[in-house]
Amino acid sequence: MPVGTACGWVVSRVVDETWLRDRLTLATHPRSATYDPQWMVDNCMGPNPLWLLEDLARDLRLEPGMRVLDLGCGTAMTSVFLAKEYGVTVWAADLWVRPEENAPRIADAGVSNRVFPLHTEAHDLKFAPGFFDVIVSVDAYQYFGTDDLYIGYVTRFLRPGGQLGIAVPGTTKELTKVPRHLEPFWEWDFMAFHSVGWWRNRWELSGQVEVTSAREQQDGWRLWHRWSKACAQASDDDFVRKGSLRDIEMLATDAGQIFAFPLVVGRRPDR
Repeated sequence: MPVGTACGWVVSRVVDETWLRDRLTLATHPRSATYDPQWMVDNCMGPNPLWLLEDLARDLRLEPGMRVLDLGCGTAMTSVFLAKEYGVTVWAADLWVRPEENAPRIADAGVSNRVFPLHTEAHDLKFAPGFFDVIVSVDAYQYFGTDDLYIGYVTRFLRPGGQLGIAVPGTTKELTKVPRHLEPFWEWDFMAFHSVGWWRNRWELSGQVEVTSAREQQDGWRLWHRWSKACAQASDDDFVRKGSLRDIEMLATDAGQIFAFPLVVGRRPDR
C-alpha cells in the first residue's frame, strides 16, 4: 500500500535493500558509503549528516587524538563518523537527544572509548577555555549561531589555531521576502537560513576567526532530495516520512534556485 505521493512519485512501504543501498551509496562520498543505509535512515533528523560532514571535513584538518566538540550532534551519527573515520575523540553534545539515547548507538558502533555523549544547551557549555582542537556543527548551527555574538562565545572553547566548521541549510542569496514559489512550503524558522557570503561576512567582521573556507556543498539540494526519497521509502517513523514527502515536493519545486548548504570553516587566531 502506498503511504503518500510527492510530485507524482508513489511511496511504497515495501523497501528493497538493494534499492536503498544504491540510493545512499555515492562515489562522491566514499566514507559515508561504508555505513549501513538503514542505520542512517533510522537515525534521520534532517538532511543526510554524513554527506554534509564528509564534504565539510575536506576543508578541516582532522588528526588522530584531536579533541572535537560535535555541537548539536542529534543522534550522534556524525560523532561516530568522526571517531571512526578520523581517529579523533568526540564530545557528542545535543539538547534534543539525551545521552542515554545516544550511548547505545555509540556502543554499537564500537567507539564508546572515543565518543562521549552529553546533554547541553549551546549557550551553556561546561568546558575549559581552549579545550578543543576542532568544533563542528552539522545541520544545527543555524539554530543558535546566527546571533552575531555567538561566535565570540563558542570560540572561547577552541585552542589558538583551533578550527570551527559548520554545515548548515541555507540559501543561494539573501532573501528580503519569501519567494513566491516557496510560499506553500515556507516555515517561519527558515529565516535562519543564510548564504555562504552572509556567513563569511559575519565571521570575518567579528575578527574571532580567520575564514579558511566558505563554499556551497556541490549539488546540495539534489543530495537532500535524494536522501528525502530514501527516508520517505525506508523510515518506520511517520513523522520522518511525512516530513520527507514535504521536502521532496519543496525541493523539486525550488530546483536549486534558493536552497543550498553553506560549508564554512574558520580558524581561531594564534594570538
